[in-house]
Amino acid sequence: MASGRDHREHAVPLLAHPPAETTEAYTTDGSLDFDGNRALKHRTGGWRACRSVLGTEFCYCLAFYAISYNLVTYLTGVLGQSNVDAARSVSTWQATCFLTPLAGAVVADSYWGRYRTMVVSCSVGVAGMLMTALSAYLPLLAQMNGGAWFRGLIATSNMASAQGLVLFLGLYMIAFGLGGLRPCLMSFGADQFDDGDPAERATKGSYFNGYVFTMHCASALSSTALVWVEDHYGWALGLTIPAAVLAVGLSCLVAASRNYRFQRTRGSPLTSVCQVVVAAVRKFDIEPPADCSLLHELPEDDSGMKGVQTQRIEHTSDLRFFDKAAIVAASDKEAGLAPAPRSPWRLCAVTQVEELKILVRMLPLWATVVFFYAVSTHVTSTFVEQGMAMDAAVGSLRVPPASLSFFDILTVIVLVPLYDRAFVPAARRLTGKDKGVTELQRVGAGLAMPVLAMAAAALVETQRLRAAKAEGAKTKISVLWQAPQYALVGVGEVLTTIGQLDFFYGQAPPAMKTLCTALGFLAVAAGGYLSSLLLTVVQWATATGGRAGWIPDDLNEGHLDRFFWMMAGLGCLNLTAFVSCATRYKYRKA
Repeated sequence: MASGRDHREHAVPLLAHPPAETTEAYTTDGSLDFDGNRALKHRTGGWRACRSVLGTEFCYCLAFYAISYNLVTYLTGVLGQSNVDAARSVSTWQATCFLTPLAGAVVADSYWGRYRTMVVSCSVGVAGMLMTALSAYLPLLAQMNGGAWFRGLIATSNMASAQGLVLFLGLYMIAFGLGGLRPCLMSFGADQFDDGDPAERATKGSYFNGYVFTMHCASALSSTALVWVEDHYGWALGLTIPAAVLAVGLSCLVAASRNYRFQRTRGSPLTSVCQVVVAAVRKFDIEPPADCSLLHELPEDDSGMKGVQTQRIEHTSDLRFFDKAAIVAASDKEAGLAPAPRSPWRLCAVTQVEELKILVRMLPLWATVVFFYAVSTHVTSTFVEQGMAMDAAVGSLRVPPASLSFFDILTVIVLVPLYDRAFVPAARRLTGKDKGVTELQRVGAGLAMPVLAMAAAALVETQRLRAAKAEGAKTKISVLWQAPQYALVGVGEVLTTIGQLDFFYGQAPPAMKTLCTALGFLAVAAGGYLSSLLLTVVQWATATGGRAGWIPDDLNEGHLDRFFWMMAGLGCLNLTAFVSCATRYKYRKA
């Protein structure tokens, strides 16, 4: 069967096109079409495929945020949980949602491929959302005529407990389902652009811009229209709509199947990493040769390199310890024949070693991005608490402090098209680079934004405290003074979030594309944990001995401004660390 497929790949195009055009007709990155044949450029990939991917992304974000934004209200108002329990439940669930993409990425890169992983995961996500909707329908089912059998079914427990059981079963089905969808959507969309084609490679940056733009448009619609439906028309309808929306997203994904380009799976990336480490440790006492040509590499006609010759990675001279894994020791030779590994745990190819080196080089840069997301968490925590102590009246309207996050979303929605359509072309003319600036330059500019945002928040808090403590003061400063700090976080998202997604995908080895893309989601989770740790340390250090501390319940008795200045200082140190790592980073050479 395989030989027949290979025959079809070559014979049909040769009959349909002159030999001179055959090379141009196919993609150069080894991608395949839906039938497993080599992908033709004019029939697959590009924006024709990415429109469906972005449509699925819009539906997924709309559904996910419609639940997550208002979940705490459902837990407290319907299930009767306390504020602390509800906050803990939401935080645990959201952290799980940002951790599961790592497992989904491994499954996609190792076994199923991105497309199959997305279809299966999205189906699980739809089922999970239907379960959450069912939790809201349980009281209605019990009130229906003929619902006595149902009331008897749950007689052993109260309605809230039954609703809670169904709800959390659905929520964690969503977490694990979308864990496979999230990283794959991003990397699968990027797969639709051929890295070997300069025009398509330049367009890939626009795809990442469009990805984040789509995500924030969906987020804005969820935080307004769908949350309003939940509050005014009931949770049954409010939780059914997200399930229907995600089902539409799944249909969009499947309907365009024949337009996609597919990448071959190349085995477990984690297994490959472990093999290099084990092989290097086994040869701990052997010094790597000065001539890198003596290191083991698979020949181009080897089955392990078939279809990915353009992805062979050139040897680099740093991190030489891992080169030991590719040393051909006496035990790896067979009677004067070409070196052949007895086991992949004893001898690894240079390309395999370089894949691990790339991952190791990226980790320090990833660690500096974590701080950005630690600051972003304050958009829904300390920023809101600060706003609650300010004057929320704007004319005759009262603006909920939490609604100020709309300035963050609006900034992203406005700036992404401007960046893509105005800044990139202008910068391209000046620098000669396809994307105007490098991904690391973009990320570095974005990492400066948390410093400015926290400094702006500190200045606002200083003025708020001064007004609150003024003798006889009866007025508060307007909550709209918070708008700049929210907008600066939005600017940071345009630069850092999109830049790091583009960087991790572009630098990732072919076998680790989805895994490295998942690092972005892992950074969000790590940022949340880092933020919690910093708040805990600050509270412990400043609230001992009966003192109010920097962040007490009554902010007028504390010094939230000092916390903001501390975060700005840490942001400066983080930016310095990033610049140091970025200037030393060696880009992948294929």
